[in-house]
This record gives sequence, C-alpha cells and structure tokens, in this order.
Amino acid sequence: MQKLLLLGAEAIAQGALDGGMSGIYAYPGTPSTEITEHVQNNKYAIENDIHRQWSANEKTAMESGIGMSYAGKRAMVCMKHVGLNVAADAFINSAITGVNGGLVITVADDPSMHSSQNEQDSRFYGKFSLIPTLEPVNQQEAYDMAYHGFQLSEKFKVPVLIRITTRLAHSRAAVERQPQLAENEMSLPENPRQFVLLPSIARQQYKTLLGLQEKFEQASKESAYNKYIDGENKTKGIIACGLGYNYLIENFEGHTLPYPVLKIGQYPVPKDLVAKMMNECDEVIILEDGYPILEELINGMLGNDKVKGRLDGTIPRDGELNPNIVAKALGISEIYGNPIPYIVQGRPPAMCQGCGHIDMYHSLNEALEEYGDGRVFSDIGCYTLGAFAPFNAINSCVDMGASITMAKGAADAGLVPSVAVIGDSTFTHSGMTGLLDAIIEKTPITVIISDNSTTGMTGGQDSHALGRLEQICTGLGIEPEHLRVIVPLKKNHAEMVAMMKEELAYDGVSVIIPRRECIQTIGRKKKK
Repeated sequence: MQKLLLLGAEAIAQGALDGGMSGIYAYPGTPSTEITEHVQNNKYAIENDIHRQWSANEKTAMESGIGMSYAGKRAMVCMKHVGLNVAADAFINSAITGVNGGLVITVADDPSMHSSQNEQDSRFYGKFSLIPTLEPVNQQEAYDMAYHGFQLSEKFKVPVLIRITTRLAHSRAAVERQPQLAENEMSLPENPRQFVLLPSIARQQYKTLLGLQEKFEQASKESAYNKYIDGENKTKGIIACGLGYNYLIENFEGHTLPYPVLKIGQYPVPKDLVAKMMNECDEVIILEDGYPILEELINGMLGNDKVKGRLDGTIPRDGELNPNIVAKALGISEIYGNPIPYIVQGRPPAMCQGCGHIDMYHSLNEALEEYGDGRVFSDIGCYTLGAFAPFNAINSCVDMGASITMAKGAADAGLVPSVAVIGDSTFTHSGMTGLLDAIIEKTPITVIISDNSTTGMTGGQDSHALGRLEQICTGLGIEPEHLRVIVPLKKNHAEMVAMMKEELAYDGVSVIIPRRECIQTIGRKKKK
C-alpha cells in the first residue's frame, strides 16, 4: 500500500478517511488542529463531500458527531484536552446512548502546557465514561487506531476515545495506508429509544454499558496495541503507555531491553498482564505521558512499594516525558546534545507587528486610568498576550468564554466598571451566553470584542463570527446605541479612548467592537 509522510495528527485524519468516515467535527485547538485541516485539504474528502467544516465549539461538534452516528454513518470528533471539558456533557452521555454508526473522539493532550492552561490527561475521561480508549505509540499506530476505531466502536456499539499528546501530534513519520473503505449507508438505530435518555431508559442503557466492561478488557487483552515483552532481568519491570514506549526504547541500542516491558495502547488495561509483571519483578516503573492514572490504579489507596512513577518522584510529577527522564528513572546514562545557541533559544510570545489588539490595549489602558487597575477580564486568544509588558492590561484568563461571565460576577460584587476582552471566534464559541446573562440583568459591564475576523491563535481558521457580530449582539438584546464599532489604528486612538470612556460610564451592558483583520491572514491572502 501507499506510504505517506505524516504528522501524528494527519495520520489520524488519513486513517479516519480511509476507514470510511463520513464527517469530522471540531473546533481549532493546538495540538489537535491539523487533524481537521488535513481532511479539509484532502482531495478524496472534497470529491466525496465528507463533512469537514469547523463547529462553533467542542460541545456542538460532539453533538453533531453523535447525530451523524445516529444516522448510521461514521463520524470523528476532534479537540484539544481542555476542549473535552466543553464537550463533556455530550461526551459522557454518548457512552450511555451508545452509537449506531462508528463514533471516534480524538483528543490531543498537551503535557508541559506548550499552548494550554493545564496538563489534564484525557484518559481520565475514557475511564470515567467506561469506554475503550486508544493511545498510539507512533504515527503508524495513530493511523491504524483511527482506521480500526470505527470498527471497534460498531462492534461494541459505544464511542471510542483516541488520546494523543503534543509530540506525537506534531512529529512526522512514514505511514502505510490500508485499503479505502466505503462509507456506511444511512440507517436509523434498531432501538428507537436508544438515544432518548429519560431516566428509565438511561438506567437500562447504563446497565448495558456496565455489562460490556469485561468484554472491553478482553478486547484489550487480545489487542495488538497491548503487548507483554519478556526480559531476563527481573529487577525491574516497565509499563510504558503510548508515546512513553518510544521514549523507553530510544535509550537502548537496537531497541532491545533486558527488562520485561508491558506496552499499553488500549484501555482498560488487562489486569492479568499487570499482575504477571507485579509477580515477576522486584519493582515496576510506570511511564505515562500525563497524569499518573495507571499508577494510581495499580497502587490502590494504600500504595505499593513496588510501583515507581510520578507519585513517588521517580518520574517528575508535572511536564511531558522525554528519553532522558526515562533514562534517569532506569538508572542509566542520560544523553544531552550541545547547548542550544542563544540566537535560536525560545523567546516569549508577542503580538505581531500591525496587530489590531495592540491599538485596542493602548486605548483601553488610557481609558481606564481614572478607575485604577484590576478591572479587565480576558479570554483565550492572541489578545491574552495583553497580560505581558508593555500592556500589563488584563487580570484573568481562565477558560473559553470566561471573560464576560467573570466581568459580570465582579460587577455583581461591586467592581464597577468591569471590562471583558474577548475575541470574535471565542465570543461565538462560548461568550454569547454570558453576554445574554449580563443583558437580562442589565449588569454594568463593558464587553470589548476584539475582532480580527479569524481564529488567529490556531492558524487563521474561519471564525463563525465573521460578518455576524453586530447581528448577534443586537439579537441578544444589546441596545443599538451601546453597540460601537471602530477600526483600531493609531490615527483613531483618541476616538477609541473617548468611545471606551463613554461606555465605561454607562450603567448597563455595552459592546465595543474594534475590528481589523489579522495581519497574518492578510499576508496569506496577498501571497495567494
């Protein structure tokens, strides 16, 4: 079969396409973005009209994926780890409804928080939801898991979670393709009440899910993704989960280890394979790229002196794995290259020259001088860099959409005026409902929707807000005289400051939209 050089994220996309996927649903989020972009640019997907448009947020993506599964087709839903929090209601309930067509949810975690607010491990959601979870070691397994994931989903009639991390998502390797499978024909569920989660139905569906757990474990025991590799030296045993296995074998010439190794790529983990290692080895080191989820399961409440990992300090409690961390845990020599020259060392992120957010923040800082510091609640996007010098303009960044609701809560507490700074794409992702709360209560907040006409932070994907912001705001109930639009340029600085001062003084909800297209998307259009 054809071989392709693919990122891990692209391998998942290609595997899903070759596996008969009819639609992909996602909201951009690093390190998951390239999965959907690969489908959007794929010739087969375009010619066969595979659904590949961005969703407003992860919750709507998840629900749309469930809807496609309901109609008998195969669907994939993609997001980064914190996006799964947004989608959690639908995701967890999808385990209770079960599926009709295959449903695979791919979540890209970000240990070390390269571009995220936390390090959460999505395997927790798989365990919490009681569904099979897959974790690839390399790009080939990422492709294979996506390709076969729909079959696994349809076999047990439950959704399947694929969990990857940043290094796998953003590194390349050769991937061998499988034969292209045809899409499913549309078909409705045999059980007409399967997706109706009234309590009486949900209770029965939950019993069905619980009854499948032994089958899930047996499937994991038989899975090619789980493998017990024996070794002569029983002083140590090593359980390596997902990418941790790659970091392990990099430390040994020929990838041959003297110790027994349990490679884990499919969950739930087979208990008998873990018991075999615990009985045979003096101590067991667990390599997990993320939380000590498996370590806690094996340790139990009272702990086990044999088990070594993140909880006892053998592996650092935070951050991503790497070969040197693994080497140190095994007591072998660490290998470091030459120091990185200063000229190529990492620099703190900064807004692009010509970015409209810069002029917005200069104006906002001046407009707020008479009120003092501590009044600006921001959101997730390029404009979050307003927390750094020279702006030092914002006081919060918690989760998508929280700027408006935090400003509302602060105003309710008496901090008036309070200001929310949110981007156009984040506003349509999860800011609209917070604005509606403020409008209903006529809360004295000023909402600045810094509109750069794209989803800038993740690479310039189309924003659902494009050409619709004013209509959305007036539709929610903003008074037209307190909906202001301006172009954030130096020549408009005085006008923007005056506008902001007027709205800060207003005893109610106002929205200011500084609108200037992202300088990066302008540059790309010129190149095209």
